[in-house]
Amino acid sequence: MFRYTREQITTILPGFVISLTVGLAASFLGEHYGAPAMLFALLLGMALHFIHEDPKAQAGIAFTSSTVLRIGVALLGFRIAFADVVTLGWKTFLMMAAGIITTIIFGLLIARLFSLKRRFGALTGGAVAICGASAALALSAVMPKSDEQERDTVFAVVGVTALSTLAMIIYPMIGGLSGMTDTEAGIFIGATIHDVAQVVGAGYSISVEAGDLAALTKLMRVAMLLPVVLIFVMVFRAHRNTAPNAKKPTLIPGFLVAFVAFALLNSAIAIPVEAKSALTTFSRTCLITAIAAIGLKSNLRSLVTLGWRPVMLMVVETIWLAGLVLLCLPMIGA
Repeated sequence: MFRYTREQITTILPGFVISLTVGLAASFLGEHYGAPAMLFALLLGMALHFIHEDPKAQAGIAFTSSTVLRIGVALLGFRIAFADVVTLGWKTFLMMAAGIITTIIFGLLIARLFSLKRRFGALTGGAVAICGASAALALSAVMPKSDEQERDTVFAVVGVTALSTLAMIIYPMIGGLSGMTDTEAGIFIGATIHDVAQVVGAGYSISVEAGDLAALTKLMRVAMLLPVVLIFVMVFRAHRNTAPNAKKPTLIPGFLVAFVAFALLNSAIAIPVEAKSALTTFSRTCLITAIAAIGLKSNLRSLVTLGWRPVMLMVVETIWLAGLVLLCLPMIGA
C-alpha cells in the first residue's frame, strides 16, 4: 500500500516538505496563541496557494492531502478505549447516537432548502455531530471525488472550528444560566461542542468533574466516527455512477480497517501513556499537515463564492444538536 520507488519519493518530497512546514508553523502558532492549529494550517495554506501552481510541488501536496490524511484518521483509533466509553451508560449513548443521526439527516434536508448540494449537508452535519474538523476530514476522504470536494472540506473545517470556539465561550454560560449540575454540564458540553480542544477548555472552565465528564463524553462521540464513515462509504458506493464493467471502490477502505484495529488494540491492552501520547501527537501532526496541504490546493476566491448559505447551514445544524441534547438531558438522569 505504501510502497514507493525512489523516483516517486523524489517527486513527492518537495510538496510534502512544504505541507509539513506549513503544518508545523500552524502548530507553533496554535500553541503560542491558544487558537486551533487546524484553522491556522488552513489559513496559512490558502495564503500560500501560489506554491501549488508550481508543478514540482503538486504531487507532494496531493499525496499529503490524501495519504497522510488517511494515516492521521487511522491513528485516531488510539484515542478510543471502549471500556471508558461504556461507563457513561446506555442512555447517554442513545442520546448521542440520536444527536448524530438526526443532525446529519437534518443537514441533508436543510441543505436543499438553502439550495446547497446534499453531500455538503452530509459533510457539515457529520462534522458538527461527531468531532469537528477531524470528522470533516475523515468523511471527505471517503466521498467520491468532485470539483467542489476540497473547497467544501475547507469550508466545513473553517466553519466548524469557528463555531466550536464560539460554543466554548457560550455553552458554559448556558449551563450556568439553566442551573445544570457539573455532571449535566460536562455531558452537555461533551455531546455538543465540535472539537476536542474546545470541549476540554469549556469543561474544565466549570470544574474538574465537568471537564472529566466532557472529555469522556466527547470520546464516545469520536468512537461513533467509525460507523458513520462506514455508512457514508456504503451509501456513496451504492449511488456511484460507474460503467457496467468498471470495478467498484473498496467497501471498507484500508485506513478504516486500521482505525478499528488500533481502537481494539487500545481497548484490549494497556498501552504505555508515553507511547499513546506519541501516537496521538503523530496523528494530530498528520491531520494538521494534511489540512495545510488542502489549504495550499484551495483558492480563497472559491470560498467567497459560496456566500452566506453554508454559514447559516452550519449554524442551524449546531443549534439543532445543542437543542436536542438540552431536551434529552433530564431524561437520562445525569
